[in-house]
Amino acid sequence: MLPELLQGTDAGGFLIIQDTVRYSGRHLLKSFITSALSREESVHVLGFDVSEEELRDGLKGSPTQRLHFHNAFTDPLGWTDRPAFTVHQFNFEELTHVVKQTSQPKPATLIIDSLSWILRHVSPSAVCKTLQQLKKGVAVRAIIGLLHADMHQRGTVGSLRHLASSVITVAPGMKGDEAVAKITKRSKSGKVMQDEEIFNIKEDFTVIVQSKPSHIGPKQPDSEEQEMDPTANLTFNLRLSDTEREAKEKLALPFVFSKEKKTALLHSGPGSGRILYEPDANDDYDQEDPDDDLDV
Repeated sequence: MLPELLQGTDAGGFLIIQDTVRYSGRHLLKSFITSALSREESVHVLGFDVSEEELRDGLKGSPTQRLHFHNAFTDPLGWTDRPAFTVHQFNFEELTHVVKQTSQPKPATLIIDSLSWILRHVSPSAVCKTLQQLKKGVAVRAIIGLLHADMHQRGTVGSLRHLASSVITVAPGMKGDEAVAKITKRSKSGKVMQDEEIFNIKEDFTVIVQSKPSHIGPKQPDSEEQEMDPTANLTFNLRLSDTEREAKEKLALPFVFSKEKKTALLHSGPGSGRILYEPDANDDYDQEDPDDDLDV
């Protein structure tokens, strides 16, 4: 699924590369930039985390004349007289104006490096609103953002993931040059597809997918699943051991009839009580109308 995403995000799509301090997703972000440039797309980068020199490092073989870097690394908060780009310009009107100034006639790909820096100074609701407006606008074809998940609360990360059409969560692999990508892709029809792949990135930022990871034994839940376990930090135990579960199944509850008890009650055996009634001569019983003697 990773090579398919590198071939191009659908129009109006929003892709998140989610990383942590254990593994950086910036090299994979550069792979997406290289792929977009090779398709002759115009690429706009909002650079908050690294300088333009560091971002362009290794991209010399790509047609970088279509790569437009908006420098928010030098003065992101606008403390100088003439800042190139600030975090306060992260809104639909400003971004549309910036992209249309230098873009080709067709919509551009917007790279955000990174969403985490913006979320430190802009509320999550405002960021989500701007991203949603950009998705529906005509100036930007697709949005690819880098998100450092371990810098934010779970609700903030969840809100952005809900807004995204695809999420690639990267983590270190078993070998030094390998990484694991957990991919979640949501189609326009609402169908959600998930995949997990092992990959490495060459010096020219070409992504090589090696295989799918094989899990030996029971799958261990990742840290995110463990954090979401509601019984993880309780002072008492809500889970049953095998011995406790077996004892629970053998326990006979009161007022619950077993099969043997039901049979004994429904089928009277020898020596059980019986009611014998002999009709009296004065009994007024009509075979055709058993209720004739009722006073109604």
